[in-house]
Amino acid sequence: MIKSIKLDQERIAAAIADDLLLSSNAVTVLKKRYLRRDERGAVAETSKEMFERVAAHVSRAEIKYGGDAKICRSKFLTMMCSLEFLPNSPTLMNAGLPLGQLSACFVLPVEDSLSAIFEALKSMALIHQSGGGTGFSFSRLRPKNDVVRATGGVASGPVSFMRIFDTATDVIKQGGRRRGANIATLRVDHPDILGFIQAKEKPGFLENFNISVAATDEFMRRARQGCDMDLINPRTGQVAGHINAAETMDCIANSAWRGGDPGMIFIDRINAAHPLPSLIESTNPCGEQPLLSYESCNLGSINLAKLVERGEMNWERLMELVSLAVRFLDDVIEMNCYPLQQIEETTLQSRKIGLGVMGFAEMLIRMNISYNSQEAVRVAEGIMKFIAERAREQSARLGEERGSFPLFEESKLKNWSAMRNATVTTIAPTGTISIIAGTSSGIEPLFALAFVRRVLEGARLLEVSPLFEDAAVARGIYTPELRAELARKGSAADIAGVPQDLKDLFVTALDIPPQQHVRIQAAFQKYTDNAVSKTVNLPESATVDDVLKVYNLAYDLGCKGVTVFRYGCRCQVLYLGNGETVPGCKYCG
Repeated sequence: MIKSIKLDQERIAAAIADDLLLSSNAVTVLKKRYLRRDERGAVAETSKEMFERVAAHVSRAEIKYGGDAKICRSKFLTMMCSLEFLPNSPTLMNAGLPLGQLSACFVLPVEDSLSAIFEALKSMALIHQSGGGTGFSFSRLRPKNDVVRATGGVASGPVSFMRIFDTATDVIKQGGRRRGANIATLRVDHPDILGFIQAKEKPGFLENFNISVAATDEFMRRARQGCDMDLINPRTGQVAGHINAAETMDCIANSAWRGGDPGMIFIDRINAAHPLPSLIESTNPCGEQPLLSYESCNLGSINLAKLVERGEMNWERLMELVSLAVRFLDDVIEMNCYPLQQIEETTLQSRKIGLGVMGFAEMLIRMNISYNSQEAVRVAEGIMKFIAERAREQSARLGEERGSFPLFEESKLKNWSAMRNATVTTIAPTGTISIIAGTSSGIEPLFALAFVRRVLEGARLLEVSPLFEDAAVARGIYTPELRAELARKGSAADIAGVPQDLKDLFVTALDIPPQQHVRIQAAFQKYTDNAVSKTVNLPESATVDDVLKVYNLAYDLGCKGVTVFRYGCRCQVLYLGNGETVPGCKYCG
């Protein structure tokens, strides 16, 4: 019996790597986070069997609407096994298994009472346990030192309650495979806004939270004019003080320069674009999915790098994938096991989905286009326009077949005869699914040509661009010395002997001017229903004024939010080589 178990494990271990020709880093991530385990905790499926499990479960939704589940199962399986499309992590982890929770993004309300705060805490715990991430607006909580009539005392304020959520997150490791993730937003006119902006500057404080300031159009206007603005007590609705908007913007930029937080979300712009009349207050943890209270959304991403053939985009296959992916994501809504009944009810009212992309940077390289070019901006806009139009058309067809989302008549989409989903497009960061797909993440440029990535449980993965390796070999310049220097520096920009055209084509995140990062984000945002996850990478030498310029450009170009990260400002996930070695790595010498 023991021998049989060992042989089965050896078969699975070999098949994980071989059945889809996955990279070693993909295999590592799959083993740690995604593959089904038996009662002993041992991996009990291969990567292909994981995709078969997901395709079989999701395609069962077709039966409800008279579709052919067998055909859809085959098509779903093909687009996942080919790594042309992957759904968000909870779908891969939980589809066809007892937990059955398939969505990544949730927003929960935090009302101004002790019982409501702890009810939100309980809901967060259930969502994290199921593999989802949570967003909260703390803007409804009364400010610090405000009156608490029930006790005769004073309020401790939003930031103090955020600590409770942070501590709870720290002890809940989403099924042991995915750490809890949160975002906290606070309106810029809340009396506690300055304390919120600086909340993460204390080491070890709120480590399980991203934080973002919900900036209004009025705030952005007053910041440019150097004017004061009112602070409003949410308990009374009355003016509780004043701040100078320009000084507050400087405070945001200073904190972001030092530690990467807070980000900014342009809350009025988000609500102006929202297809439903209800107002949004917060987003999912990475900021790309604005949601109403108790809404959830499931995401999926098309791997653009897989669609380049002889330097050109295969538009026909992209059209097929968009239609199939929209169908897949709508089926996920049907097959989902929601962590709370209220989340299920709210989600089914709007049926939001978020189709996006990954592998954009690799796609550009395969098309011989530099990320740091106007052509890249033009291509970004054209690709996303095509995806958005095809996705909306497919959602309209599904609306005709299956019925529109229940709030359709109240929405801004009534110019269509039918519509299945209130939103259809989102640009997610695709952090781990892009590792599985073996491509660049989301719409980010290559972070570096060689870098170290930290993943769950402290594992370190060295990632090297195979495209650069191939190009360097073709030019006859790929030597042991080049490999070693690349591992140390991460970029080819300052390496002698590398032709300038290769340096331009293989430009990395820190080589690219911040303004170009923003232009790429804005190009995708123009045709994205929800929002865009994008980091504006800044070199370590960047100034606070550089951060302010990024904020203003992002606002002017129509972005719904913006996040900056100055290299080395705090603990991070991706590191340039800089002499760090990884045991057994052929590039580190």
